[in-house]
Amino acid sequence: MNPISVKDVFSKVYATVHENDPLSRCLELFKKEMPPVLAVLDDKSKYVGVITRRWIIRSRLDPAAKVKSLMRTAPKVSPETSLSKAAGLMIESGIRQLPVFEKNKLLGFVTDEHIIHGAVTQEWGNTPIERIMTRAPHTIEAHRSVGAVLSLMREQGISHVPVIDDGKLAGIISIQDIIEHIFMPQRRQTLGEIIGEKVPIIRVPAKGIMRKPVITVSPSTTLREAEKKMHDFDIACLVVTENEKIVGIVTKLDFLEPISQMEAEEKKLTMQFGVKGIAINPDQQGFIMAEFDSFARKYQEALEAGTLFVYMKTHGTSHKGIPLIHCRMHLKTVKGAFVSSSEGYGVESSFRVALDRLDRRLLRSKELATNPKYVSAYLQKMGIPEEEL
Repeated sequence: MNPISVKDVFSKVYATVHENDPLSRCLELFKKEMPPVLAVLDDKSKYVGVITRRWIIRSRLDPAAKVKSLMRTAPKVSPETSLSKAAGLMIESGIRQLPVFEKNKLLGFVTDEHIIHGAVTQEWGNTPIERIMTRAPHTIEAHRSVGAVLSLMREQGISHVPVIDDGKLAGIISIQDIIEHIFMPQRRQTLGEIIGEKVPIIRVPAKGIMRKPVITVSPSTTLREAEKKMHDFDIACLVVTENEKIVGIVTKLDFLEPISQMEAEEKKLTMQFGVKGIAINPDQQGFIMAEFDSFARKYQEALEAGTLFVYMKTHGTSHKGIPLIHCRMHLKTVKGAFVSSSEGYGVESSFRVALDRLDRRLLRSKELATNPKYVSAYLQKMGIPEEEL
C-alpha cells in the first residue's frame, strides 16, 4: 500500500459538549448533526475526552447525568500518524474515533470508517473479502428467543448474528438492535408479531427484532466494493454468501485488524491486545507473554506470519473479588483465520482457556492436518495413542 496517513482521511468538522452538560444535550446533538463522536471540553473550554452515542445508549444512565460520567480519554494521533498505527490504537483502546492533534491544538477526528476507506482506495482494496472475513460465523434460528441471541453474543464475544429461517438467511441482529429493543425506555414492550399478548422482549423470537433484508456479498467481492456497500447502506456488517449459503461475516473490526498489521514485521507471529474495563498488572502481562511465546514457537514454522488479536472485557460479575472476564481470540495468518473464546474468573484463567481452545482448533484444522508434527501433537493432546489409528 502506498504511504497514506491520517492527514489524508480525517475530518476537520466536529461538535463539542462540556463535561458538566447533561447527557440529553449529547443526544440532541447526535440527532441533529449525526456526528460519529463529540469532543468533550472542560469549564475552560479545553479538550478532555470524547463521548459517543453508543456509550450513552449502552449505559442506560439517566439523561440528566453529566457528560463526564461517561466520557473517555481516547489515544491522540497526529496528521502524520499512519493508518496502520491509528487502526492499532483503535483496537487497543476499543475507541473507534480518535482526536487528531497538532501540538496542543485539536484539528478534528479520524474514525474507523475514515481509515477503512483510505486503506481500500489503495492496492489492498483489490483483495477479495474472503481473505479477511470470519469464516463459518455463528447463526441462530428465527424461532429462538432474543435472550438466546444475547447469550450467544456474550459467550462468543460477537456483535452480529445472522438469523436463519427454514435453512435460509432471513435477517441479522446486532447488539445495537437488542439494546434499542430491550433497554431503551421509549421503545414499546411488545412487538407486532406477538399480537394481543404482552410478552417480555427477552422472550420474543429473534425474527421479531431482526433487520431485513440482509446486505450480502460473495467471497470474491473486493474490499473496495464491500466498503462501498457498507457506506452506502450505512451498516457495520456484511454477510458473505456462496450458492445461497452463509460462508462468512465481515465487520469493521475485520477490516481494522489487517490494516493495523500493514507495518508489522513479516514472517513473524505477533499479538495485539484490546481490553475494556480491565487493568492488567505486570505479573499478568508476563504470564500472557510467556504463554503466547510458547504458542508462537509451536506454530511459527507452519503458519509463517500472522497476528493473534486478543479482546478481553468484564461483564461486572465477580467471585471473591476476582472479575468474570470474557476473552475472545482471533488469529489471522497467511494460512487462514481461527477463532476461540472463553469466560473465566481472572485474566490468567480466561486467557489460558481461550488459548488452549485455539490450540485445539489449529491442531484439527485442515491447514495442519497433513503435517505429521501437528498430527502427533493433536493425538497427544487428545490422549489418543498413535498406534490406535
